[in-house]
Amino acid sequence: MRVLVVEDEAFLAEMIAEGLRREALAVDVACDGREALRKLEDGEYDVMVLDRDLPGVHGDEVCRRVVAARLMTRVLMLTAAGAVRERVAGLRMGADDYLPKPFVYDELLARVLALGRRTLPALPPVIERGGVVLDTACRTASRNGRPLHLSRKEFAVLETLMRAEGAVVSNDDLIEQAWEEDTSYLTNAVRVTLSKLRAKLGDPPIVETVPRAGYRIGA
Repeated sequence: MRVLVVEDEAFLAEMIAEGLRREALAVDVACDGREALRKLEDGEYDVMVLDRDLPGVHGDEVCRRVVAARLMTRVLMLTAAGAVRERVAGLRMGADDYLPKPFVYDELLARVLALGRRTLPALPPVIERGGVVLDTACRTASRNGRPLHLSRKEFAVLETLMRAEGAVVSNDDLIEQAWEEDTSYLTNAVRVTLSKLRAKLGDPPIVETVPRAGYRIGA
């Protein structure tokens, strides 16, 4: 799942981003409305955590443009205003959910994950294939009953492959779903992560390389 955090308070933005990354989510950060709109043009996001009171372009306008462009991005709006009328106004302009500040991080995480499920194929929280069991709610994985101790990136890559249900996932799609924005090193990073993941999954090999196409989970 890919998330865009739009928050002008740098400390809060990084706190949210790091917390979400610990859940194996790919997270980008924007510090104002203009930067958020540029990132939305350049990449696809499942969820946007959007502060309402932004410099540059107001959060309300960012939300309106997301709705007008018919993006699949779900919007969780944050604001210091806790009045019911403020929450209603945010939802009426197109936000999918609303969370007043100050908030409890666990609640924010639960809301982000719930919104993200709306943009992903409808699959149960526990996915099984080829002896691999992936519990996306508890963030645990095993193969043939043997626990797999995966890094955040390894878990994200495995989840992306498992959700494809045997279909080929391209290198670009893996980057889109499992990594934050960057450019130069990602192709090699995918190879390294897949190599480590394959070693942890053990034999017989289950992650197949499809030449000039990508990767898939075998039967």
